[in-house]
Amino acid sequence: MFKSKNTSPNEPSPPPGHPDQDCSGIHITLNPSSRATSPSAMQGKLSATPSPTPSATPFGHNQTCGKSINNNNSSSNSKAKSKPSGKGGGNGDDGGGTKKKHKNSEEESDIIGELIGDYGKWQFVMTFLLSLFQVPNTFHIYSPTFQAADKSFWCRRPTHLDDVPIDRWRNVSSSVENCRMLNYDWNALTSAQLSMSNFTLPNNLTDTVACSAWEFDTHDNLGNTWSSEWNLVCDKEYLKNVAEMFFLAGVATGGITSGVLSDKFGRKMMLFISAVLQSIFGLALYFADSFEFYLVLRALLGIVSVSVTYAGLILAIEYVDGKWRTIAGMYNLFPLPVSYIMISGIAYLTQDYRNLQLCIGLPGVFLCLLWFVLPESPRWLLCKGRITEVKEVIRKAAAFNKRTLPDNLDKLLKPPVDEEETAAGVCELFRSKYLRLVTFCFLCIWFTMNLVYYGLVLNMNSFGGNIYLNSALAGLVEIPAIALAMYIINRTGKKWLFCATFFAAALACLCAAIVEGKPELLAMKITFVMIGKFTISAGNTIMPVYTAELYPTAIRNVGVGACNLAAGFALVLTPYLSLLTKIEVHLLMTLLTAWCIFGAIVIIFLPETMQHHEHEESDEDK
Repeated sequence: MFKSKNTSPNEPSPPPGHPDQDCSGIHITLNPSSRATSPSAMQGKLSATPSPTPSATPFGHNQTCGKSINNNNSSSNSKAKSKPSGKGGGNGDDGGGTKKKHKNSEEESDIIGELIGDYGKWQFVMTFLLSLFQVPNTFHIYSPTFQAADKSFWCRRPTHLDDVPIDRWRNVSSSVENCRMLNYDWNALTSAQLSMSNFTLPNNLTDTVACSAWEFDTHDNLGNTWSSEWNLVCDKEYLKNVAEMFFLAGVATGGITSGVLSDKFGRKMMLFISAVLQSIFGLALYFADSFEFYLVLRALLGIVSVSVTYAGLILAIEYVDGKWRTIAGMYNLFPLPVSYIMISGIAYLTQDYRNLQLCIGLPGVFLCLLWFVLPESPRWLLCKGRITEVKEVIRKAAAFNKRTLPDNLDKLLKPPVDEEETAAGVCELFRSKYLRLVTFCFLCIWFTMNLVYYGLVLNMNSFGGNIYLNSALAGLVEIPAIALAMYIINRTGKKWLFCATFFAAALACLCAAIVEGKPELLAMKITFVMIGKFTISAGNTIMPVYTAELYPTAIRNVGVGACNLAAGFALVLTPYLSLLTKIEVHLLMTLLTAWCIFGAIVIIFLPETMQHHEHEESDEDK
């Protein structure tokens, strides 16, 4: 799994002016709440994160020197424990006897933040440029909505019968679900005979054969898709879901390894290596002439795309300091819904899966040029003892922010003292009653969130109506959802707000399920789906923040990694959800409703903050 470094309780306090070290892999999105809570996080799933998560839909781990990026809140750390000063969240005197008064976790800065400022023009420009890397990521995870869209099809007419109208041909051939047709010698007929209104085949002809080739509707505003390119219909229709599964399996795989690689080789290096590979694989898909090769490229694209998300988000957060870490991590999500809207327009204009792939692959090429603009994380460089490079970054940033650097800069920038690595394995997540509760709950929640969020996102083409308009609306409603979550999350507790998003999404999905299958109520159904997308998007923003808050820093790396694994299982399942509507028209939305209710109930068992873990920390010290 992942290894975490944690300061020993018996170590002396670091010297004045020297950055405190916490080089453990940490969840990368931060939210030091101003009232009750502290550590923070970002999305998801590839939405992303997820993301996305994203990202969609976009989870990860972080390592920095100077101070822990994810700080426990003051209530969690104010117990009498002997910890070095400098950790965010402590109040009053530290355990080592130092008389230094700690600042609030959201206000605390390390030496780099004190030199270049918590947030200024330099940080704004750099974090904005980094957020652009989310655009191609979202394009690639969302493209199957259009590239794998279902098209009307029928058994191909013999060449000499191409003049026969489609409706007439389908009626005479008596195709069964467009996969089989009457077993008849069609070469014995002419197009003139077949076009006659009184022409019929023998009544005793009932034997059917499987179609060997198909024709596809060319007037459905979908253009050339995977189905029409590789005949992915009938007994091959499942391969469309396999293609999406390969990509999402790559996302799950890359999510487990990218945090470690970013810590080892650097955030900038990992970001641009992944971005270059993403551009290569994305453009190679334009030239793929076999479906098997296409599957391999999609899997590789998923691995590097999530690495772009992780490394870019870590870098954005390590450029800023104090409370701005939360804001920088969360506004990094805004390109996701904007990208949904953009790709909807591009898909409408191209209406060809190859041309669409070319259009969404090109932006990554231009983003690679930012190598000459974006610097390496100064905190990571300091952690690695690369002082010369740290000073160069700090001088440029300070000049851009119009800040004056002290003359004793060399004395202030000291590499951290090496600490003994302690392995934080998966077993640590179940060591105490508190950790068992948090782990089991979050495994269920992350699975549920990704299943519902991406179940709505990736199955937008199965909800009826105009696929382009639906996708654009889905992106549009997510913008205020993220903004609202960012506003509320810093002003109130997360537990009940998070729980409310699940219940609201469940209600919206239930209403959509009730009106499912009624064409006259299609507009109402789409409205309910968009409400569900709005509420679940807000919850998707809160989830990683809440997760990072409830795990102790020493095992936060392992805890979030385990949650990402659960999210990966959900991502692999989401392409198959669209098949539920073919079994029973209400089944998809009913299932999403049930999972939303399940997620809301699980959240009720979680504590509001990590204060419930305090009484167990004395046992850990023993």
